[in-house]
This record gives sequence, C-alpha cells and structure tokens, in this order.
Amino acid sequence: MATTDQTPRPEPLYSLAHLTLIDCSAPELVYIAARAGYDAVSPRFIPMHVPGEFANRPEDKALVAATKLALKTTGLKVLDIELARITDDCDPKSFEPSLELGGELGAKRLIMSAWTSDRDDRNFLVECYGETCDIAAQYGLSVDLEFPSFSRLRTLDEALDIVRAADRPNGGILVDTLYLHLSRVDIGELLHVPSELLHFLHISDCLPGIADTREGMIQLARDARLYPGEGWIDFTGIIERMPPVDYSIELPNQSRVAELGLEEHARRCLIQAKRTFGTARSKRLHPDPVLAQANTHNEGHHGQRPD
Repeated sequence: MATTDQTPRPEPLYSLAHLTLIDCSAPELVYIAARAGYDAVSPRFIPMHVPGEFANRPEDKALVAATKLALKTTGLKVLDIELARITDDCDPKSFEPSLELGGELGAKRLIMSAWTSDRDDRNFLVECYGETCDIAAQYGLSVDLEFPSFSRLRTLDEALDIVRAADRPNGGILVDTLYLHLSRVDIGELLHVPSELLHFLHISDCLPGIADTREGMIQLARDARLYPGEGWIDFTGIIERMPPVDYSIELPNQSRVAELGLEEHARRCLIQAKRTFGTARSKRLHPDPVLAQANTHNEGHHGQRPD
C-alpha cells in the first residue's frame, strides 16, 4: 500500500446517523448530537417504515422549521440525508422533496440502496440510480450507493458496478464497516475504488461470527451493533485504505438505549470511536490509486512528481 504524502489533512467530521436513535425527531437528533459532542448529523427524511421509526417528512413544515432552528442554535452541520431506496416501483422523482430539503440544510450526500426482487434488473438499477444522481445534482448532493448484505446489492463490487455504469459526476459508494464484515469483503478491496467515489464511512462494530440467515443479519444491523473497539473490525486498516473521509456513526442498539438513555448512548458511540481510531489516517498517496501507480512509474522516468 502506498505511504501517505505530507499534505496536511483536515480533521474528519463525526456525524450522528439517524438510525442510531431511530425514534427521535430530526430536531431532537440535532440537540442530542450537539450535547454529546458531534460535529454533524445525518437525518432521515425519506422514511423506511421500520418499527419504532419517527417519520421525519419534508412536507411537515413545523418539523422542518424546528430542524433548521436546531441546526442554527447548535452550529452543527448536516453531513448526509437518507434513505433513498431503489424498489421494484421506484420513481426517483419522488425523492426530490427530500433532496431539496437536504440542499437547504447544507447536506452534501444522499444515501441510496437497492431493494428490488429481480436479480437480473441491472439496467433498471443503473437507470434509477443515474436519474437520482441527476436530480440530486441540482441541490449539490452526491448519491452514495450502499451495499447492505441483505439487500439487492450485497457486495462492494456489485455497488461499484452500478455506480460506474451510471457514470455520473456526483456518484459515490458508501462503505459501512458492518457490511464489509457481513459481506466478507477483504479490506484490501477498498483500494480498488477510486478515491473520488468515497466520501464518508458508516461506523459500527460487531463480533466475529456472521449471521447465517437474512433475518439474523437484519436484526444485527438494525438493533445490535457494537461500539467501536468492542468487536473485531479492523478500523485502522479500513481508515488507512480509504481516502480522507468523514465518519457517520450508525449504531442502533436498543438494549444500550434502554440501559443508558438516548444521549448517553450517542455519547459513548462517539467516545469509543475516537478512542479506537486514535491517530489512524488515510495512507492513500493520490486521489485515484490507479493514477497513483502510474505517477509513481512516471517519477522514475521524469524525476519529479506531478502536482
């Protein structure tokens, strides 16, 4: 792996993802995140209708106003919004109210994932993803495609295939440390993804065993993630193979919330993440690992590194 250059890196933002406190309204999420020490929030404005979820809808003007007030009062940023799903009847235009709100709140990213039932619908996925990118671009948002291990796109390579085929300038891949584990992705594969497609990282930990049923993976992902450092995930190895990115802590664990309360759970997520990551930083030399290799070759011929 290439060693890092000497360019100073900005410190990553730490964001509180809405799934961590799924039953909170967006304004509550902001205030809890601020008190717990976060830099940003990742609110969910496209409901998934999962049990216990607080439906934060962009059409709710009072909720939107309260969210804007909370952000202004606390000074927190919005890292990303979620969650746009490609379903069998997906209409990307239906996401636009949430994308418009995300742009108003200063978000830079939209999370997307695929939940269709046909394993031969690649062209449909590419079309829906590409159209969503086109709409999101109007509001200054990238569209970061995720690969939950129990969804239609289950691996890093599958998600990367769709993003490359759509070929949009605001395309991206969202890496979730839990799904790297559940999908048995070798962290070395991260170096195959161009840096410009990697914008932020979803953070949580887990134990070594992999659930052998879809239901088991869903239960773990939505209700039993661990604090960084409690499990076996190699965060240092992952961070070193990513470009410099921001961190969104997505760590739902209802037993911890019941024991500690919403705010203390959120605080411990952040404390454990910072303690576990320590001084780990990206070791990528160049924004594109393929170009980095080419530039290293060119240095041997020309005696200088391109700017």
